[in-house]
Amino acid sequence: MHPISPISKINIDGREFFIKRDETIDPYLSGNKYRKLYTLLQTPKENFTTIISYGGTQSNAMLALAAICKSKAWEFIYYTKKISPIIKAQEYGNYYESCSLGMQTIEIEYDLYKEYISGLRLGLDEKTLLIDQGGADVMAKEGLRVLADELREQFKDEKFLGIKAVATPSGTGTTALYLALTLPEYIVYTTPCIGSVTYLREQMQALHSIPKNLIILEPKRKYHFAKLYDEFFEMYKKVKEAGVEFDLLYAPSMWLSLLENTKESVVYIHSGGLSGNRSMLARYKRKR
Repeated sequence: MHPISPISKINIDGREFFIKRDETIDPYLSGNKYRKLYTLLQTPKENFTTIISYGGTQSNAMLALAAICKSKAWEFIYYTKKISPIIKAQEYGNYYESCSLGMQTIEIEYDLYKEYISGLRLGLDEKTLLIDQGGADVMAKEGLRVLADELREQFKDEKFLGIKAVATPSGTGTTALYLALTLPEYIVYTTPCIGSVTYLREQMQALHSIPKNLIILEPKRKYHFAKLYDEFFEMYKKVKEAGVEFDLLYAPSMWLSLLENTKESVVYIHSGGLSGNRSMLARYKRKR
């Protein structure tokens, strides 16, 4: 049996929101990473010996993969751009935790990174699996089907009868895409947290055509991923004071977009990623 996360209620700016508490599933494998990597989590350890992935050193997917590989005694190799001395020196955060779980890191020069990553699939043996950045893979569909089934069952409760929409922020858009495909009777709101709406659509369309019930909310201004914004920090504090802590990388943009562009009651799918908040909060503290 897989864990079923509860739904709680909070009020933001006089509006009622429901929160699907996926961050409570597991300290390392929580939120949308649990959903996206659900199939890998169910995979017998005999199927693979090595998992390869790539991306940033603040990545929640990186940490989730490190935890899965540790539990299954798989080697985990992670490719990334050159890592700053500050991150290497930290004894907390996603990079530190992933290394503690046995992750092997290979740093690539910035100018060579894109070309190097494009060649990672060449020559892989049958016991080695490559997971694209952020867990953007068709295997994520099964985990999102499980989430959709959970939501349908929970929505039978009379207090959720008026709910017609769910929301989740997007990096690659994998979670929002497959949730919309497996939950066609509900609107699925998302917003791009990495790049533009055009970039997000391209990432989604590489996996599947975008269904009509998936609504991409465009932020009022352009935000650069992982940079510090006062409105993000204020939104983080506002929602935390309402009763639930969210991550500082993805959630603030989604909350701003929901408050600016929607009016109905929404179930927000908590994406997890709280393990990165300590390092982000330290950055905000230095900024102030």
